[in-house]
Amino acid sequence: MISSNDFRPGVSIVLDGSVWRVIEFLHVKPGKGSAFVRTKLKNVQSGSVVEKTFRAGESVPQANLEKSTMQHTYKEGDEFVFMDMETYEEGRLSAKQIGDRVKYLKEGMEAEVIRWGEQVLGVELPKSVVLEIVQTDPGVKGDTATGGSKPATLETGAIIMVPLFIAQGERIRIDTQEDKYISRE
Repeated sequence: MISSNDFRPGVSIVLDGSVWRVIEFLHVKPGKGSAFVRTKLKNVQSGSVVEKTFRAGESVPQANLEKSTMQHTYKEGDEFVFMDMETYEEGRLSAKQIGDRVKYLKEGMEAEVIRWGEQVLGVELPKSVVLEIVQTDPGVKGDTATGGSKPATLETGAIIMVPLFIAQGERIRIDTQEDKYISRE
């Protein structure tokens, strides 16, 4: 159990049989009456966001999430096969379970698989990954680092915006949280 006074962004709780993550919280002490905690919660399974108010000090069950490091070994049909790095057991996840970060997933890449009991809630990729550009328009003389951007297709099929001077075949570092180009490798 966790007290509503201990809510912080990122804390996971169980509410109505689902896992919810605290996105925002505000501890309010009105001049008259008892204090309360106003929160914005995101459902980890469905992605829906709700606002809920708790009494100050109210106890709610905390979700015990387990993280395990797994390596993506290969893709079979619509499923991605992962191997647990400690037990060497294989597990299969769908693109829906992995989430929208599936576009940066490459064979041999390690990721954190988040579970609640036996249910997989999601996959956390590293903050940045290095991928090769397989298609982009060629650079032209006079292109500068601050002169704009162009779309580039990566080896995983993802399309991101890169500076004009980046050429096809180059390896670049990408921020997986913000879908942004970081640097050349």
